[in-house]
Amino acid sequence: MILSERVETSMEYVKLGRTDIHVSRMAMGGDVRTPREEFAAALQFAVDHGVNLIDTAPAYGSSEEVLGTILPGIKGKLYVSTKFSNDPQPFLPQDRDCLLRAVENSLNRLKRDTIDIWMVHEPDRPFQYDWWERPQDLNRPEAYYGPVMDVLSDLKRQGIIQYTGIGGTTAYEIVPIIESGFFDVILTAFNYSLLWQEAAIEVIPAAKKQNMGILLGSVLQQGALARRYDEQVKAKPAWLSRPRQQQYLKLYELCDELHMDVADLAMRFAFSNPDIHAVVTGAGTVKNVERNLASYEKGPLPEDVLKRIDEIYQMVPFRPFEESFFMPFTRPYKGPRMVH
Repeated sequence: MILSERVETSMEYVKLGRTDIHVSRMAMGGDVRTPREEFAAALQFAVDHGVNLIDTAPAYGSSEEVLGTILPGIKGKLYVSTKFSNDPQPFLPQDRDCLLRAVENSLNRLKRDTIDIWMVHEPDRPFQYDWWERPQDLNRPEAYYGPVMDVLSDLKRQGIIQYTGIGGTTAYEIVPIIESGFFDVILTAFNYSLLWQEAAIEVIPAAKKQNMGILLGSVLQQGALARRYDEQVKAKPAWLSRPRQQQYLKLYELCDELHMDVADLAMRFAFSNPDIHAVVTGAGTVKNVERNLASYEKGPLPEDVLKRIDEIYQMVPFRPFEESFFMPFTRPYKGPRMVH
C-alpha cells in the first residue's frame, strides 16, 4: 500500500477525554531531528492523511522555533501541545514571572497567540523540575500545588490556552498528580509498549477515572523496539539482564511467526488499546510517517496476538534493576550511573 497515492485516509477521531478536542488516533511528535524542509514535508503529509495533533516543548531543542516557521504553511487543522520545561534560563519552576516569560517565549517561537494544550513537563521528577511547594507529602493529591497551577488557570481564563496537561515518565509517582483533578490531558511515555507496560497498572486507570485525555509516547522505546537487535541480544551484553534477553528472543520469535517487523508490531499494539486516545509518533520524514500510517491502517491486533504479547510481557513485568530507559543497543554505554 502506497499511502501517498491515496486521497482519503481511514483515520479515526476520538474525544480527548473531558476536552472538546476530537483527536486523531495518531499524533506527531515535535522533537525535530531532520532538516526543517524534510520535517515540513512529513508534517504536511501527516495532516493530509488525517493527523491533527503535534506535541512539542522547549526541551526538544529548536522544536518550537522550527514549528513556528512551518505551521503557517501547513494546510489543514492541527492542534498544538507544548509544555513548561527548561526555558527561560535559569528556569525557576516556582517563580510566577519566570513561568510567564516561558509562556511569552513559547508563543513567540511558535508564532501563535493561543495554544490548545499546555502541559507541565516531568511533574513527577522534582530533581528535574521542582514544581510543587509541599514536597514533604507528595503521596496526597492536595500536596500538588505550585504557582504553575495558578498561571495555567489564568491562561485558561484569558483564552490563551484551552486545556492543561502533564507530560510524565514515571509509572507510580505521577498518579497523585493525576488524582488532583486539575489537569485535562496526560502524555505518558516509556511505560506502555510491547515489553514495558507499567502505565497500565495505575497511570491509565487513574487518568480514565478523571476522564483525562490520554496520549502515549515512546512506543518504540527510543529505538529499542524500532528494529531487531538479534546479534546483540544473543551476545547478552552486561547491561542486558538474562530475563530481558529471553523476553526479547521470544518477541523476535513471535515477529517471525507473524511475518511482522518489530516496529510494526509495537505500533499496532499501541493502537490496539482503546484507552489510548492518541499515539504520539516520532516521524521526521515522509517515509517514517507513511510507515506509521500503514501500521495504523492495518487495524488493532487480533486477540490471540495480544494474548501472546501479554505472555511475553509477563516474563519481565517490572524493569530490572539498573535497566536504562534508553536500551543502549546503538549508543555508547560506559556503565551504571553513580549512586551517591
